[in-house]
Amino acid sequence: MNQKEVWLQVSAGQGPVECAWAVAQVAARLAAEAATAGLSCHVLEVTPGVQAGTAQSVLLAVRAPDAMEDGEGLPRFHRSWVGTVLWVARSPFRPTHKRKNWFVGVEALEPVDATTFVVSDLRWETMRASGPGGQHVNRTESAVRVTHVTTGLQASASEERSQHRNRSLALARLRQKLEARNQSEQDRSRDSRWRAHYRLERGNPVRVLEG
Repeated sequence: MNQKEVWLQVSAGQGPVECAWAVAQVAARLAAEAATAGLSCHVLEVTPGVQAGTAQSVLLAVRAPDAMEDGEGLPRFHRSWVGTVLWVARSPFRPTHKRKNWFVGVEALEPVDATTFVVSDLRWETMRASGPGGQHVNRTESAVRVTHVTTGLQASASEERSQHRNRSLALARLRQKLEARNQSEQDRSRDSRWRAHYRLERGNPVRVLEG
């Protein structure tokens, strides 16, 4: 993960309107904690929810200042947020509702653009987004899927109403998958080299050397 900047996306997923409300609250809390940690944080994109003051997703760019001496400051910060976040509060839309636990997801992505890849290695598909968002999201083909032709790996994004933003998210997820695949191949190669120690034949040498 880039040590200077990371994208953090807070998403309501398929949760009820309260989860979209929680997204807005969590994003604000995240930005406040980033400032306290000496990091800059600004909103790149917001997908509004159906109610005022709610958001289906918020994409934030968190950046470490050049003068920050602690190289682990940004990685430590984003690791503390990635995963499922529980927001505990009574529903502002259903005051008599007993439930107070609202779950949202936070995903970390390294900033990326199309120039990172060889254009011929990518195949793009667009589709209609599904899920919350009202009629607008269902009428536009804002969702995208990208395939890395060489490896067959795929990544998709549909959270944002902007196809351009979804393309950026899909590329970032694709790069994560490619890095994970490369790491897995390196691990297998390392294991194979280690197992070779146990396959050494004590005889029939192909070459005899004397010192």
